Amino acid sequence: MQIEEETNKFGELLKIRTVSVIGGASREDQGMKLRMGVEVVIATPGRLLDVLENRYLLLNQCSYVILDEADRMLDMGFEPEVQKVLSYLPVSNQKPDTDDIEHEEALMNNFATREKYRQTVMFTATMSPAIERLARAYLRRPAVVHIGSAGRPTERVEQIVYMLSEDKKKKKLVEVLEQHFEPPIIIFVNQKKGADLLAKGLSKLNFNPVVLHGGKGQETREFALQSLKDKTKDILVATDVAGRGIDIKDVSLVLNYDMAKSIEDYTHRIGRTGRAGKQGKAITFLTPDDSAVFYDLKQCLLESPLSTCPAELSNHPEAQQKPGTFTTKKRQDETLFK
Repeated sequence: MQIEEETNKFGELLKIRTVSVIGGASREDQGMKLRMGVEVVIATPGRLLDVLENRYLLLNQCSYVILDEADRMLDMGFEPEVQKVLSYLPVSNQKPDTDDIEHEEALMNNFATREKYRQTVMFTATMSPAIERLARAYLRRPAVVHIGSAGRPTERVEQIVYMLSEDKKKKKLVEVLEQHFEPPIIIFVNQKKGADLLAKGLSKLNFNPVVLHGGKGQETREFALQSLKDKTKDILVATDVAGRGIDIKDVSLVLNYDMAKSIEDYTHRIGRTGRAGKQGKAITFLTPDDSAVFYDLKQCLLESPLSTCPAELSNHPEAQQKPGTFTTKKRQDETLFK
């Protein structure tokens, strides 16, 4: 698990013990590690709730909570699990909801004591009503830090859109890959079966892909990421469920073989490239079936300093207004009587 790997780089030097509590691995093995004592727990909502309910883990001394990609967890339907996990946290170390505690002297005094107020941190790319509801329920007097523009792609990514029919996608994909982009490359599709079929087709054409989707176990997931890291594989074919949260260095190209169903997912996808100050490229195949996101995608392209919106998309009727909104025509003067 990548977060665990990165945490261990610091933890080993500081004598901080870390354990990951995730599905697809033995709950009993994870429980044994927890009972031996750890300082940091990295977990997915479902498995964390499982070990809490079975009392492998107690949170009565927990002083720091991080919800990473909180918006995605809620989008995937994990809000009940997240709320239940947070309900296991003690109320005794919550920060008082008073003006006095905001004074610098009071805060510094708390840092100097053994019993510290719990800090809760949420990382989210979008501020949906569900996220705001969660923040109101569990954060006291929160500070909001904006990095970039919420819900918008990084300005270092050049976005290219090809409008074409479904039957032209495979040929266009081969044309793009034959431009010899530096590996690794990530190709996103919308369905698990589609990911498997596309990877199989690329292998027959002598490309070197590996697949990642929700139907793959934890070992297969780790193998896929490691094969990209050690350069035995060049291309990752992934779905949104698998692709969110992965950290693959130096991705030169993100290709949306299937356009994402929402502009938020599109933003997360292309955010895999153009990282650490480097420029990246994102290519998207757009079909008439994707008309629900035409307007939002057009806005993304127009706001990007490196990108150009193709005329076919810019002038498309479905790209002129956001779905679900209505424009009212100005009433013309009518002559009722002569």
